[in-house]
Amino acid sequence: MKAPEVIWRPSDDFLENSNIARLVKKQGLAGYRELLDWSVEDSPRFWSAVMEDMGVEWYRPFDRVLDTSGGFPWAKWFVGGEINIVHNCIDRHLQGPKKDQTALIWEGDGGEVRRFTYAEMSAEVSKLAGAMRAMGIKPGDAAGIFMPMIPETVFAMFACFKVGAVAIPIFSGFGPEAVGERLAHAEARVVFTTDGGERRGKEIRVKPTLDEALNRETAVEKVVVYPRTGASVLMRAGRDVTWAEFTEGQSTTAETERLPAEARALILYTSGTTGRPKGTIHTHGGSIATIAKEVGYCMDYREGDVFFWVTDIGWMMGPWEFIGVQFYGGTYFIFDGAPNWPEPDRLWRMIAAHGITSFGVSPTAIRLFASAGEGWVKKHDLASLRILGSTGEPWDPESYMWYFEKVGGGRCPVMNISGGTELAGCLLQPYPIAELTPCSLGGPALGVDTDVFNEEGKPVKGEIGHLVCKQPVPSMTKGFLNEDERYIETYFSRWPEVWYHGDWARVDEDGQWYLFGRSDDTINVAGKRVGPAEVESALIAHPAVVEAATIGTPHPIKGEGLTCFVVLGGDYEPTDALREELKDEAVKYLGKSLRPEEVKFVEALPKTRSAKIVRGAIKRIYLGEDPERIDTSSIEVPEILLAIAKAL
Repeated sequence: MKAPEVIWRPSDDFLENSNIARLVKKQGLAGYRELLDWSVEDSPRFWSAVMEDMGVEWYRPFDRVLDTSGGFPWAKWFVGGEINIVHNCIDRHLQGPKKDQTALIWEGDGGEVRRFTYAEMSAEVSKLAGAMRAMGIKPGDAAGIFMPMIPETVFAMFACFKVGAVAIPIFSGFGPEAVGERLAHAEARVVFTTDGGERRGKEIRVKPTLDEALNRETAVEKVVVYPRTGASVLMRAGRDVTWAEFTEGQSTTAETERLPAEARALILYTSGTTGRPKGTIHTHGGSIATIAKEVGYCMDYREGDVFFWVTDIGWMMGPWEFIGVQFYGGTYFIFDGAPNWPEPDRLWRMIAAHGITSFGVSPTAIRLFASAGEGWVKKHDLASLRILGSTGEPWDPESYMWYFEKVGGGRCPVMNISGGTELAGCLLQPYPIAELTPCSLGGPALGVDTDVFNEEGKPVKGEIGHLVCKQPVPSMTKGFLNEDERYIETYFSRWPEVWYHGDWARVDEDGQWYLFGRSDDTINVAGKRVGPAEVESALIAHPAVVEAATIGTPHPIKGEGLTCFVVLGGDYEPTDALREELKDEAVKYLGKSLRPEEVKFVEALPKTRSAKIVRGAIKRIYLGEDPERIDTSSIEVPEILLAIAKAL
C-alpha cells in the first residue's frame, strides 16, 4: 500500500519553541519518536518528570507515582499526594499579574459577549462554594450541572472542585429521561441549571426538562436556577432557588479543600453497547496530569493564546478545555448557540473577532460548513489561528483537507486527537514537531502505551486491528460508578491486563496512525457516542413496540445516523405517522441531536440461540451485502435475515 502524502511539516517555530520540543531537549532525547518510546519505558518516571515540567502544585507531594498492586484496572496514582484542581487552575494565578488576565470570554446565541478575569472568576466560584458548604455539601457528595455553555456553567464546575464535591456535567440537549437517570444514578444532592437557553434566536427548554427529570426518585435536595433568558418557570418551594438567592451573603473568598490525589472530581457519563449509560470516575490528580499534558504538549498552549473548542459541558471536551487552559493561566472562549446561525460563517466570524489561536471542532461540523462553501470562510481573516484540533470520530480525506486548507490555510497542523470519556484524555494524538498525513492521528499520546492487536491479541502493523492500551494512565476511569463488574467486562475481559478500547485502528510502516470507527456496537453520531440499547429502550417504552434493534448507518453530515428496526405488537399498523411518533419517543430520552434518521418496520429480529439480537448481521444487510454470503450459523432463524433484506 502506498504511503499517504505528507501534507504538513513542522515549522522552525514548532521545532524550536514548542512545549514538546523543549521537553525533548530537557530529557536529552533525539526527537519525537525517541520521546514516545521514553514515555512508556518507565511510566512512573515519565509522569513524575512531566508533572514537574508542567509545574503542577501539590499541597503535599506524592510518596509514590503508581501503585498497581491491585492490577491494571485498579491502578492508583500519585499515592499520598494532596491536591485540588481549583488550586492549580485558579488560586495560584491570583498571586501575580494573571489575576487581572482574562480567563474566559463568552459569546451567546444573539451575539452578546461577557468576559471574566481570574480574580472575577475566583469570586464567583467562591460564592457558590460557600453556598454549597452552607447547605451541607461535603467532599465526595455529587452535584449535577444541567446547563448550556454560559460562564456560570464553568463557575459551577469549579465550585464543585473547590469544596471537594463531584461534578456531574450533563449535556443540555438531553431529554428528561436521560437527565433523571444520570442524576439518580450519581445520587446528586444539588443541581445547577438555567431557566432556559437560546438557539437560533429561539428559547429552548432547560428548567422544564429538569423538572420532568426530577419526577423520578432522586437524591436532589436543591435546584439552583440561573436566569439565562428571563423565562417564567415553575419554582418548587423548599427545593428551587434562584442563583442570587443561593449565593446571597456569601464571601468572594473561600477555602479550597485539600484532597487526596485519588479524590473524585468528575463523573462523566458515556454510552456502552448494552444497558444504561456508564458513570466514569475521574480524579483531581489524574485529571490534571493528563489534561494539562495534552493542552500543553499536543495543543502547544503558549502565553497569549486564545483557545476555542466547539463543545458542551456534557461532553468530555468541555471540562478538558476549562481545566487544561486554566491550568496554564490562559484564556479560552466558549459559545452558546448554533455554529451556523444566523449565517454559515458564525464560527469564522468569532475566530476573527476574538483572535482565536487554537481552534477545535468535530469532523461532522466541518462537513456541514464545507457543504455551505468556502466563500463563507474567505469573508474573514483567520490569520490569528496557529493550531487546529479535532476529535470525536474518524475523518474522511476530503473534509480533513478542507479544514486544513480552507480554515488553517495549509499552515496550521491539525491535532486530530482520539480517546474517550472513560479516559478523560487521549490514546492517540499528533504533536506539532512531527509530520502529518491526511486524517492521521499521529501516534500514541505521550505516556500512553497504545498498540493495535489482531484477533489473536498480537501486535500488528499495516493492517486494521483493535486499538488497545497496555499500561494504565492517570486519568483512566476508576471503574464505573457502582458497577465494577461491568467495568471489567467492558475493558479487560477480552485480554486481561490490557485495555480494549473498542476502536478499529491501523498504524502504517511510517508510524502514522489512523482510526476506522467502532469495533463494538457503539454508534458515533456527530461525535456523540450512544449505545444501541439506549435507543432501543426508548423505543420499547412506546406501547406499539415489542422489540427493537438499532444500528449506525452512513450519514453525509453526521458520519453515522441511527437506523432502527422495530417489531410492532397488538393492533398497531406500520404507518408513516407511527414512524415519526417513534422517532419522537427516542428524542424524549436522548434529545434532538440523536433523533433516529430511519425507522423500519419488520416482522421479527434475527437472534442467536441465546436470544441476543444480531445487530452486525442486520447492518451488513442494510449496507447491501447478499444475505447468502453472511454466516448465519449462530442465528436461530436465518430466514429472518432474508425477510429484512426484502423489507429494505
